[in-house]
Amino acid sequence: MSHRIYLDYNASTPICPEAAEAMWPFLTDHYGNPSSLHWAGMPAKDAVEKARGQVAGLLGCDPTEVVFTSGGSESNNHAIKGVFFANRDRGDHIITTAVEHPATINPCRFLEMLGAKVTVLPVDRFGMVDPTDVRKAITQRTILITVMHANNEVGTIEPIPEISAIAREAGVPFHTDAAQTVGKIPADVEGLGVDLLSVAGHKVYAPKGIGALYIREGTKIEPFVHGAGHEAGRRAGTENVLLAVALGAACDTARKWVGMPQIKALRDRFWDGLRGMFGEKVTLNGHPTARLPNTLNANFVGRVGAEVLVKLPRVAASTGSACHAGSVILSPVLAAMGVPPGEGMGAVRFSLGRATTWDELEEALAKLKFSVETLEVDRGDRR
Repeated sequence: MSHRIYLDYNASTPICPEAAEAMWPFLTDHYGNPSSLHWAGMPAKDAVEKARGQVAGLLGCDPTEVVFTSGGSESNNHAIKGVFFANRDRGDHIITTAVEHPATINPCRFLEMLGAKVTVLPVDRFGMVDPTDVRKAITQRTILITVMHANNEVGTIEPIPEISAIAREAGVPFHTDAAQTVGKIPADVEGLGVDLLSVAGHKVYAPKGIGALYIREGTKIEPFVHGAGHEAGRRAGTENVLLAVALGAACDTARKWVGMPQIKALRDRFWDGLRGMFGEKVTLNGHPTARLPNTLNANFVGRVGAEVLVKLPRVAASTGSACHAGSVILSPVLAAMGVPPGEGMGAVRFSLGRATTWDELEEALAKLKFSVETLEVDRGDRR
């Protein structure tokens, strides 16, 4: 029996050994509250601050600008809602894009019910927003621009430095959801020019349930959780020491993986294999070059992505399009990109990680060939 092949690293990553090792003392010995100024609390406080420094080291910011959260969704919610509530006197207008993660789109929709005006910008065929459109959308009432660093489905990397320059010129805070980029490509906050940046721990080989939000010093933002003065008054609640130290260790380890040249080479070889096997019957979603090095979103033209994956029970990959009652609903991201339904309904995302090998990808190619050919036979039988 063939072994299981994991090609869904954009959905979640395994916990790296360094993060697991960092957690162990806090499962056994260091149980104190980091706010307690005694022998039991101080080791916990020191560990949280060390972790904060490790996250800051990966992002290129000051540790005081890092707030620990429960994950990427909370970080996005904190950035979007926090800036909105803190700047009601200045305006009520938010600019975002049509390919954002639901953790960005849905907070914006929620704020619309409270009076926010949200402009959703279109993207091109590759999933990229035009900075000129951002400039044109800014008004005197604009209080936030939020554009993801790279798309989770197709991997397209957005022109964040260009957009941040426009935002800074207009005096508008700029947030980016960097859940998919931290640890894969450079996510230095100075190079990006952002005021807020979201991190999701389980995308960077840390556990689920932990994340971080970079808040540039001087950025006006309301606390996401109100209570005591934890996280310098920006997020109440006793710190999750166990997961914070894991995120810190994972971020420290990730610094040597940024760029992922070996993983990119595997991805490109895998794509060459698909093209050699299926020819024009497989097409690419996302930008051909400005794309995450580990991400390949391919359309199996004339097929349904979910059906392709059903026949690959030991290969973990994903599809953004949903199949309901025999009909296929195109992924909102692919729809925003203008991908024809006849192509996009066959979309499958393969996302590689540190443990991916060519042997696994070669086996996946063979399984895909069998899956697609079987679907052709089944479809022929139904005719």
